[in-house]
Amino acid sequence: QVQLVESGGGLVQPGGSLRLSCEASGFTLEDYCIGWFRQAPGKEREGVSCIRGSDGRTFYTDSVTGRFTISRDNARNTVYLQMNGLKPEDAAVYYCAASSFCLTGPIAAGYNNGYWGQGTQVTVSS
Repeated sequence: QVQLVESGGGLVQPGGSLRLSCEASGFTLEDYCIGWFRQAPGKEREGVSCIRGSDGRTFYTDSVTGRFTISRDNARNTVYLQMNGLKPEDAAVYYCAASSFCLTGPIAAGYNNGYWGQGTQVTVSS
């Protein structure tokens, strides 16, 4: 069955870096768009970045452009999110999701299109 497993979260100081991984099973990355989403307590869910399955085109929400990089390793069936220059406002639970289209920016409450992982916590604090 389709499964997505995130890893790589943790505690990092402001200005630091983390690389999140999203390992997919039950499908190949070319079949779906893989997006990274985040949600902090009391805030709406946000689409952070996405990589399109068909051609590998990438998308970013404005607040992370230039700091985050999404990539994929088809041989490992894994999508990565390299996060540099982390800020306290980047702290959240990060989820990866597979769907038929890419979506970035604020996400409506209750949106659950596609397949979702369980999430990984990113904490940015000194």
